[in-house]
Parts: sequence; C-alpha cells; structure tokens
Amino acid sequence: MDDEREVIKQRRQINIFWRLIATTFGFILFGSYGLFILSLLWFTLLRLFVWNEAQRIAIAQKSISFSFKIFLWIVKSLGIIDYQFYGLEKLKQDKKCLIVANHPSLLDVVLLASVMPRCDCLVKGALLQNIFISGIIKTAGYILNQESEKILPQCQQILANGGRILIFPEGTRSVPNEPIKLQRGAANIALRCHADLRVIHIQCNPPLLFKKQKWYRIPYKKPCFTITIGEKIAINDFSEFSTTIAARKLTQRLTSIFNEKSEII
Repeated sequence: MDDEREVIKQRRQINIFWRLIATTFGFILFGSYGLFILSLLWFTLLRLFVWNEAQRIAIAQKSISFSFKIFLWIVKSLGIIDYQFYGLEKLKQDKKCLIVANHPSLLDVVLLASVMPRCDCLVKGALLQNIFISGIIKTAGYILNQESEKILPQCQQILANGGRILIFPEGTRSVPNEPIKLQRGAANIALRCHADLRVIHIQCNPPLLFKKQKWYRIPYKKPCFTITIGEKIAINDFSEFSTTIAARKLTQRLTSIFNEKSEII
C-alpha cells in the first residue's frame, strides 16, 4: 500500500514538473510570437500597406483570433490546460452588444478572442507599456480605459457598425473563493449606447494565473477552463430608471449572476 502511494506521489511530481516545463515554453512562445511575429512583422506590414483603418482593424482582429486559437491548441496538446465551451452558437448570433465576462485568469481574453474573430476589447491603458502586446492593441483598434473622453464615442461607433465589445466588469482578475465585485463601467456603457449584454461565465478548476499568482506556481493537477455562454440581458428592461439608478441595478444583476454561477459550479 505504501509503495503504491509512493508511486502515485512520484507520478504527480513528474506531471507537475512536466507542466512547469511546458508552461515555461508556452510563455516564451506567447511572448516571442506576440512581439516578433505579430507586433514587429505582421502588424507593421498591415500599417504600411493597409491604409483603410476599418479594413486594417478587421484583419488584425481576425489574425489575433487565429493566433490565440493556435496557441490554445498547443498548450492543450502539451497538457498545460484543458478547456470546454458551452453555448458557443449564441455568440454567432450576437451583434451590436456588449460581451461581459468574469475574469478568473490571465487566459480569459485569449480563450474568448479565439472564438470571436471580430470583437473589440476594452483594455487597460497600462498595457501599452508592455512591449509584447502594445503593438497588438494599437493595430487591433482596442479601446483604452484610460482615455475616458474617447470611450463612449468609440463604443457607439463600434456598436452602430454591428460590432461587439468584450468587457471584464471586474476591472481586474478575481481572487479564488472570494465574492465577485463589479465596477459600473460596463453598465454605463450599455445604458448610454443602448446595447444589450451577453453574459459569459468562466470557471477554472483548479485556479490558474489568477490575481497575484506567479506563473510558475503550477497547480496540483491540470487546470480545466469551463466557458459558458449564458443569457442575454435586454437593456430595455432598465429604460424606466434614470441612468444612475439603472447602472446600479444592472451592475447588481450582473454581480448576482456571476456569483450564483460560481456557487453552482
């Protein structure tokens, strides 16, 4: 019995060590590909030869989606993570709406963008300081949250053209086993742009790359992401209230949905 337990323990240690090596490779691949191939090569060529901004952004976003799809296939094949989407067909129907999701991991945007070839994102302005992804953000036309005076006009233009905007209402990655707390930014954008909201819940078990976790802290077993495309919230349900009250009620509803989903799973 003791020998059997020792064998199981050794296998777990070998598995963890392998996933640490594979994760290191994954980060190197992600960084080098993002910096050299996308930012310095492909997107530079786009800026030089595709002068039409709308066309350039469309090509850039589709390139990002395809690249993320390949990256996820690699890390899944290496046994670093596993993932499963539910209700994916709903996203194909969505236009002129906000895509709102909880944010348990650094890989959330990679997972969602991989299945949405055309989708704008609201991103932190501080990411422009990151040499690996600053060029990607600029060429893809993503919306910067630090440019407050530009956010609403940009969102209105994107939605008017039938686009979708991905927003993580928490504003930062969440902490495992703690209640989800949302900011009102997503609700305010939805109300002022009169846009419905598609809710997506992301679960990662065991947690991986959550807030303040070091990338080399490998979980005891392979993490599995479960991405559930949920209900669509009609913005007309909040039209009877003032913008301030409606934003509060909409944020409360989103918070309730995300926390209930977390408890169920």
